[in-house]
Amino acid sequence: MSKRSLIVAVVTVWALVLAGAVGVGIVLLTGDDSDDSAAKGDTKGSDAAEPEGPDGRSLEDFYGQKITWTRCGQDECGTLDVPIDYQSPGDGSIKLAVERTRATGTRIGSLVVNPGGPGAPGTDTAKDADFYFADKLRSSYDIVGFDPRGTGDSAPVDCLSDDALDSYVAADPDPDTPEEVETAKENSEEFWSGCKARSGAIGGHVSTVEAARDMDVLRAALGEDQLDYFGFSYGTRLGATYAELFPDKVGRMVLDGAVDPSLSPRDGALSQAKGFETALRSYIQNCVDDGGCFLGDSVDAGLKTIKDLLDGIDKTPLKTSDAEGRDLTVGLAFYGLILPLYSQDNWPYLDDGLKEALGGDGSTLLQLADFYGSRENGTYKDNSLEAISVINCLDDPWSITTDEVPANFPDFEKASPTFGDVFAWGLTACNGIPFTSTDEPDLKIDGSGAAPIVVLGTTRDPATPYAEAVAMADQLQSGVLVSRDGDGHTAYNKGNSCVDDAVHAYLIDGTVPKDGLSC
Repeated sequence: MSKRSLIVAVVTVWALVLAGAVGVGIVLLTGDDSDDSAAKGDTKGSDAAEPEGPDGRSLEDFYGQKITWTRCGQDECGTLDVPIDYQSPGDGSIKLAVERTRATGTRIGSLVVNPGGPGAPGTDTAKDADFYFADKLRSSYDIVGFDPRGTGDSAPVDCLSDDALDSYVAADPDPDTPEEVETAKENSEEFWSGCKARSGAIGGHVSTVEAARDMDVLRAALGEDQLDYFGFSYGTRLGATYAELFPDKVGRMVLDGAVDPSLSPRDGALSQAKGFETALRSYIQNCVDDGGCFLGDSVDAGLKTIKDLLDGIDKTPLKTSDAEGRDLTVGLAFYGLILPLYSQDNWPYLDDGLKEALGGDGSTLLQLADFYGSRENGTYKDNSLEAISVINCLDDPWSITTDEVPANFPDFEKASPTFGDVFAWGLTACNGIPFTSTDEPDLKIDGSGAAPIVVLGTTRDPATPYAEAVAMADQLQSGVLVSRDGDGHTAYNKGNSCVDDAVHAYLIDGTVPKDGLSC
């Protein structure tokens, strides 16, 4: 299985959660395997995490900078200075990694992009612009990706060593014994104490509001009067936050796989649990419709086969062919199972993984879980697994205790009989966060005064269910909804010409699609 062939575009804000601790909703990107795309080993770019000392600069000084570009492969790379704390911009700065793929034809301007997460390095989206964006769009825009603060090579947060992170991800996401519950508590304590010790001051300054403020500094540094932007998944929340803070600077903005920014963490988790159940049922239905389905002769039979498999792995992990001798635990099996649901193109990988696992071999599901966590050759290529929790919990630190989890089971099991308990345990994710945001974490979003914003939603999107796109388009005063009837996460560049034509007409020609367009 090649890295290039297994592509999951983007994941979400309140994404998947490891029991009692970290939210694990990350992106699997399509970049090459070169070492300059991400930090290796336990360092995860930690040398960049320390902010520069007080310099007395004003916010205007940051806005006045220009990026110095240097060649990096086929692209251009640079850094952007931003204040570590926008409430006190003279008290030090951090550098954000930026990458630009030049327009191949007549250039309109810069299109700033974000792949989601939160926690995914956006520079990879520019590096892999030929996957994310159609030729027509790349002909017209410079594609500009940046690693949001706390991620990738932009002062990355760090919480655990690679060995500790291995154990953390492999843990049971649905602890069902007193011993497993105690382990979940200990894992959470270790994670957050590690974040405080290994990340330092940056840990309290990686909120979505601060990342949106960074985007306006980036807009100015690119020499653009307005921000043209394409955000996927969590990137839709980032874009909507920008529209709320800087409505007069919104140019042409597309929000694909939109989240509902008004949902509480609990309601967001319920929404996503239901979304993954819908996606799993769609996957099994496709198997049944093709005839001779290895999972069973009905959707319900297939769901039972998978549930029984996970229960069996919970009791006895499966052996694998992994060179490091790792077994497939139920935690790793869970991530290996949900990862291919992000894209219908990847369902064959799930077929392979489940067939092997039913035969007692966990190798392919383990490999899928490693893709999910950006784990390669025994190390983690980036800090996505850690950044998502810090960002999400800084945005909203609401949480429940482990004792309160069982009371939530009925609602979550109704939303998702297969995954519900895992998402219920995820409600404990922010217990013990040692950081507090200083910059408007409870921002209400309606984007009043912004130019038209195009919101894309897919009817059977697992990670950002369609209802959330409808809600975001409704909440944004200038929101325009375009719907794709289909499977998988996000709508653009997925083979639906109706969606793609509408996006291209808007971004390239400025033609706003009809609100409610159904594709």
